[in-house]
Amino acid sequence: MNRRSVAVALAALALLGACSKPAAPPPKSELNFSILSAESQSSAEADWQPFLDDMAKALGMKVKAFYGSNYTGLIEAMRFKQTDLGWFTNQSGLEAVRRSGGEVFARSVNPSGTDGYEGVIIVKKGSGVTLEKLLTCDHTIDFGMGDAKSTSGTLAPMTYLFAPRGIDPQTCFRTVKAANHEANLFAVGNGVLAAATNNTASMDRMAMLKTDIAKRTLANVEIIWRSPRIPEDPLIWRKDLDPALKKKISDFMFSYGVGDTPEAARQRAVLERIQTLPFKRADASHLLPVREMEATEHLIVAKKSGDYAEATRAKAQLDEIAREKAALPAS
Repeated sequence: MNRRSVAVALAALALLGACSKPAAPPPKSELNFSILSAESQSSAEADWQPFLDDMAKALGMKVKAFYGSNYTGLIEAMRFKQTDLGWFTNQSGLEAVRRSGGEVFARSVNPSGTDGYEGVIIVKKGSGVTLEKLLTCDHTIDFGMGDAKSTSGTLAPMTYLFAPRGIDPQTCFRTVKAANHEANLFAVGNGVLAAATNNTASMDRMAMLKTDIAKRTLANVEIIWRSPRIPEDPLIWRKDLDPALKKKISDFMFSYGVGDTPEAARQRAVLERIQTLPFKRADASHLLPVREMEATEHLIVAKKSGDYAEATRAKAQLDEIAREKAALPAS
């Protein structure tokens, strides 16, 4: 082949290569925001829509709510790019980061001014069910756990209460049912369950409703166990979102409800309905406490079962978490 033929062939190959490159994806016209408050979907829709409407107006694009029936559904939705960002619990957020290409960018702020909340176990008031009776594991109690990916409803009681005592709820209680916090609260208040997990944020939200059924339910329950304080919930977006879109989302999120204007006051009232003060910036370090809880539970279980390899892995994870915490800037 002469030089001219080679040149023509190379030019043709270059043109073919240029034509075969995938076209850049069109700009997003819609943002999908995932939500699973620990309550019913109807309650969440009423509380969240004003915030999503304000976000849509600020971004100049439609913002659609994606309500999942459980935390795993929200994790998978982000994994398969059915959602772009959302409000997660700490444990489900950790899974979204690990498995779904998620990235922590913000966190909620407790309206009470106290940073964080507590996982709790509730019983019907006057039922005689104490923490001591609960832990006897005599197979007489119908117990309610949270979603498997719930920080306060499952991870906290397992880490701080059951695992240290070598208790498996599935073999300790007569029945174990998993449900959201609202369902567990009503089940205990109505005597359907003898005890269940919950959290102080969910109970505070129930109190905010000020309905007769909310007042009656809360009056019928009492707390018999509290976990150490749990960090507020993270907001997570897909790491691969367009940087320009991330900036627009950040500009909206971190200015919403900030200031002393009438509009900022209106926005804070909207945020109050979803149980937060104006959002704060956050990053991967926000998940260090839940990683520590998870590794601690694994270590306890491994030691009790004699699984040396798993105990070694869990101890290594705790050491790594300790190094990461030590490297954080002083607050």
